[in-house]
Amino acid sequence: MESQASPDNVFAKIGIPNAEEHLIKAQLVFRIDAILKSRKMRQTDAAELFGVRQPDISKMLRGEFRQFSVERLMRFLVALGNDVEIVVKPHTEVDSKPFLRVA
Repeated sequence: MESQASPDNVFAKIGIPNAEEHLIKAQLVFRIDAILKSRKMRQTDAAELFGVRQPDISKMLRGEFRQFSVERLMRFLVALGNDVEIVVKPHTEVDSKPFLRVA
């Protein structure tokens, strides 16, 4: 079953291709950014930890994250010491469609 874009997905509203994936990536990058800021971690340190170049971190944090897959962004979160779980469960809400989200 293909998931549907959630009604509050701004990327779908403005016609971005693969809007659902773009939203998931944006949510993951938001988490990565929040962690880096809370730890006062420099982009150079994050780049070394993630095995990428500092300019790529800078671009990612500015919203240019198409080069990174969802899986790679999840690996960045793991490298920062977070558990990342993927939970699949039956959709039970009658008035809405199945969805993807970062919680």
